[in-house]
Amino acid sequence: MTAQLLQEFESLTSLLAADGELITERLDHWATTTPNKVFFHYGEDDVTLTYGEFGRATDAIAGNLAAQGVVKGDKVSVFSTNPLASALIMFAVWKAGAVYAPVNFSFKGRLLIYQIDDTAPRLLITDPGLLPAVNSVAKDLQYVPTVVLYRPPEGRHDHVAEPDSIDSRFPVLSWDSLTATAERPNVTVAFDDPANIVYTSGTTGPAKGVLQPYRWMASYTYNLRCPLSPEDVIYNDLPMYHVGGAIANVARAAWVGCEVAVWDRFSPSAFWSRIAARGATTAILLDVMVPWLMKAPESPNDRANTLNKVHMQPLPLHHHAVASRFGIDVVTAGFGQTESGAPLGIFIEEVSEGEGTPAAFYRGLPRSQILDRVRAAGTPVLSGKDVNRKGIMGTSIPFVEVMVLDEHDRPCKVGQPGQLAIRPKLPGLILTEYLGKPQATVSAWRNLWFHTGDAAVLQADGMFDFVDRLGDRIRVRGENLSSFQVEDLLNQHANIQMTAVFSVPSSEGDEDSIAAFVVPMDGAVLTAEELHEFSRSTMPKYMRPTYFRVVQEIPRTPTNKVEKYKLRASLLAEIDHGVDPS
Repeated sequence: MTAQLLQEFESLTSLLAADGELITERLDHWATTTPNKVFFHYGEDDVTLTYGEFGRATDAIAGNLAAQGVVKGDKVSVFSTNPLASALIMFAVWKAGAVYAPVNFSFKGRLLIYQIDDTAPRLLITDPGLLPAVNSVAKDLQYVPTVVLYRPPEGRHDHVAEPDSIDSRFPVLSWDSLTATAERPNVTVAFDDPANIVYTSGTTGPAKGVLQPYRWMASYTYNLRCPLSPEDVIYNDLPMYHVGGAIANVARAAWVGCEVAVWDRFSPSAFWSRIAARGATTAILLDVMVPWLMKAPESPNDRANTLNKVHMQPLPLHHHAVASRFGIDVVTAGFGQTESGAPLGIFIEEVSEGEGTPAAFYRGLPRSQILDRVRAAGTPVLSGKDVNRKGIMGTSIPFVEVMVLDEHDRPCKVGQPGQLAIRPKLPGLILTEYLGKPQATVSAWRNLWFHTGDAAVLQADGMFDFVDRLGDRIRVRGENLSSFQVEDLLNQHANIQMTAVFSVPSSEGDEDSIAAFVVPMDGAVLTAEELHEFSRSTMPKYMRPTYFRVVQEIPRTPTNKVEKYKLRASLLAEIDHGVDPS
């Protein structure tokens, strides 16, 4: 390593470590220095935990995990709709040196079986509302974990007086045994040790478990932390099985030393009252959320709120109109991915200082100090009126190289679309591997670039723009999924011979709707109504096709590849002519 490269390596390492690289150390820091400051407010039950209280609770759970035999590197799966319980377990798992492996709480049947078997967790922690889904797959699991049933206290919104019994096939551990008084275990982790396994959709096969090291979290939250101080309040309604909820919001708050105010799910009708209730200053708005907020009748009081910093993912074209209406001072955007974190970012001054959040409502760093921090981080700062092209993602954070590559992994010219690729300058910044899938890991890392699977273009101004998802990936309700996943579930129907699933533009936001063309078995009769009912019984809401078509044949190429573009064109023509979409 040359002296110049060594100097850059040491400089970048120091920059990333300036606020600490290990999330457990950051929580410990605030629990010691500001123990009485609010860390976690759970809005559903109006429950508040200070940094000191949260730190002690997670120390005890970590100690009990260790007492039950959970050791460094063991996986602990959390299958729960309760974000407070999930957050307590998540931090405790990290303190025990184990790996947090959340499960999408809408999973059931085949999807749930696959993830449990693939993860092979030491413990599976669930709650009464989801226990029936766990019990129903007990007989089909190849790997049978110990099950812990979270017991919400009486008076909580999800309390169940007499929950179902855990299936006898499962070893059982009581919730009380995890929360009893115990000392935190003496476990040391390094920046490149595994912290999380989060599943992402596979375009040609089952979902893949992304193994994320601790430094991944530090890098992922780097740009998002820049504008914040302990005076901020992060609003969260994203689930804890999603990196946006668990890491970008909850873990970020622990890094910054501020409060995170959490609700179970997004509610367009309750959004602003929640912001007011906790004085929330920042939030993440997915593209599906923005249209709902803009649908509300305009009011002279739209700007009378504390929300002054918003991250929009992806950035909608009408971001400036949204910010101007609701008095949002600044908007951040970029590129986010389970594997590569947040390697790109942009900072947008939507309104002049004093024209956004009213002074009486403003909390957090002054604009000048925010701009100093953002510019020091190397993030481009633009005016909201000047950001008027779709898909802009900004420039790279200091710790990675970003390139747009052609099919031979050669750099594309400016303005030429290709695949977005990432190369870290430090170890441990992006995924370690796809769990148990070495071929997929090697393929994604070919030629020493991590291939994101997304098409992008480098523009003349040096910024990257999102173009499209490569392959058969689909985005619905903030979730990424693949056509393979939906096809696999539909093909379990006894009267379906084959299925072709693809995306079409949604009527709302920049997301997708799902279409499925189905070929029945010889002699079988299928109806769209029957297929809708089957999808309701077998898959989460966000996976269910909006459009079904029963056909006798699906077009293929001479090499037997399904020509989905022909099916898409046919369906879009029907929709354009006003044919009943169902």
